[in-house]
Amino acid sequence: MRVCRLTLVVLLVVGFALSGQTQTLRQRADQDGFLVGTAVRPAQLSEPAYAATLAREFNMAEAEDAMKWWVLRPDANTYDFRQGDEVVRFAETHGMRVRGHCLVWGRYNPDWLTQGHFKTGQLSRLLHEHITRVMKHYAGHVFAWDVINEALDENGNVRDSLWYDQPGIGFPQQGTAYIEQVFRWAHKADPKAVLFYNEAEGEGLNRKSDAIYAMVKDFMRRNVPIHGVGLQMHIPTLNADIPAIAANIARLAALGLQVHITELDVSLPIDSSGHAGADDLARQADVYRGIVRACLNNAGCTAIQTWGFTDKFSWIGSHSHGARGQALPFDRAYQPKAAYRAMLEEISAGRSGGH
Repeated sequence: MRVCRLTLVVLLVVGFALSGQTQTLRQRADQDGFLVGTAVRPAQLSEPAYAATLAREFNMAEAEDAMKWWVLRPDANTYDFRQGDEVVRFAETHGMRVRGHCLVWGRYNPDWLTQGHFKTGQLSRLLHEHITRVMKHYAGHVFAWDVINEALDENGNVRDSLWYDQPGIGFPQQGTAYIEQVFRWAHKADPKAVLFYNEAEGEGLNRKSDAIYAMVKDFMRRNVPIHGVGLQMHIPTLNADIPAIAANIARLAALGLQVHITELDVSLPIDSSGHAGADDLARQADVYRGIVRACLNNAGCTAIQTWGFTDKFSWIGSHSHGARGQALPFDRAYQPKAAYRAMLEEISAGRSGGH
């Protein structure tokens, strides 16, 4: 079986070379000291095509779910690091850096936590202990963390959540104070980790991105240990406002923060066979191209990460009940799409643009 698997990997690599592709995303990014990454599902690492494409194309990996509460903490007294450790082992074996995702999120927490009727003091101790245990476990292996994920609503207000006010960890109706506390705990747990606030639907210029900017500017002014902002960029339209995205990256970077594009995908309407139209695939490539260029044009934007890399394994299908798909740079057979070629061309052009 090991021989068959090796043969498949070799065939995959050779087939890629025969397609006319001379360099990979990873090779080009490595040349410029740039990070190009993807979210990883450890269950798929045993699939030769998945593992080979991942190792060949990316120099950074992030666990899609394996470091979230519901995976790490099956109950109050148990930590299960096996899936997260598998991602780390694969990445380190292949010389990839690892981002951690995520320490605090108001959604998809385990029932024992959300239905445990914890009081504020108990919840505060639970969260502090969780952050400390997880970050110390991965210290020296995970270089950056999404400390808090999606803490603001569409209007830029602090979102009601277990951690904020239901019952919260002790800072109800105090705006971003609980977010600040979490960053302080994270920094103390691993002083060498690069700490990010990660958010959806705040990639351009709108009320949410204004609120993110105001929050992190305040944190920087008061020496709260935050080092970067993650812009998710799940793009549901082929009319992405690239100039607005570039302007938002620029203002965040001007504060002295790193910007990572953390969860990029561009979903398309698909037919009953799962196929998107040729015109939409071409326009999708233009969106990928524009976002990569917006990042590369600012030295403060130091990483681009897609949310998965093959259409074979993407959250878009289930999330849209089959109405949308084909959101990623590789198709279901691991063949590079126009979106991949657009990314490669822009990364190959480098920071200066080369156009």
